[in-house]
Amino acid sequence: MASLPTSPVADVVLPCLDEAAALPWVLERIPPGWRAIVVDNGSTDGSADIARSLGATVVHESRRGFGAACHAGLTAATADIVCFCDCDASLDPARLVPFVAEVSRGAADLVLGRRRPRTHRAWPVHARVGNAALARMVRRRTGVALHDIGPLRAARREALLGLELADRRSGYPLQMVVRAAEAGWRITEHPVPYLPRTGTSKVTGTWRGTWQAVRDMRAVLAATPVSAADERTRL
Repeated sequence: MASLPTSPVADVVLPCLDEAAALPWVLERIPPGWRAIVVDNGSTDGSADIARSLGATVVHESRRGFGAACHAGLTAATADIVCFCDCDASLDPARLVPFVAEVSRGAADLVLGRRRPRTHRAWPVHARVGNAALARMVRRRTGVALHDIGPLRAARREALLGLELADRRSGYPLQMVVRAAEAGWRITEHPVPYLPRTGTSKVTGTWRGTWQAVRDMRAVLAATPVSAADERTRL
């Protein structure tokens, strides 16, 4: 008789800041056998307790920032393949199943979700336009034909750690894509439904958040590319 697996098929990192209302919906959609890692980034609404009561592993990250939360989850993960998903109920983590399968069989190194809004309310126009412009800049810099720098993604844990991601704010997802492209990773993207988030966005929901995200991402794109030789050592 074949032995049962001793580790999850994948770990799903869920950066969390005051997402008590969204957590039940998100966590019930984690695929069976996978582990949800909720990274509490200073919530005051009891998010950590709710996540724990629903079976998630809870990690606390005191340093504020989307990238700080994502990286804390990555370092806490133990599965070979790690996924990332927003914790605001705008994206369904069950959509990650084919992403993980693609990485597992060696067809891709990084799989991204291309967001397709189900309603106009799901994705503000200014955020959508900014994302499209950002994707064009990434295509020009890396040559990778991407249309979205969305948060839903999957890759191998050790390879992600090897990218030595340094951004700890809004530029983290972009830096992951840029460094992966510079390292010669095979990057694919697939359409995923994008739903209206629960609560107010900490980034696109405010002008301050939007400006900070733009500034973080400009800094990532302005950074000097790592040499091809250095990148090859990371794979």
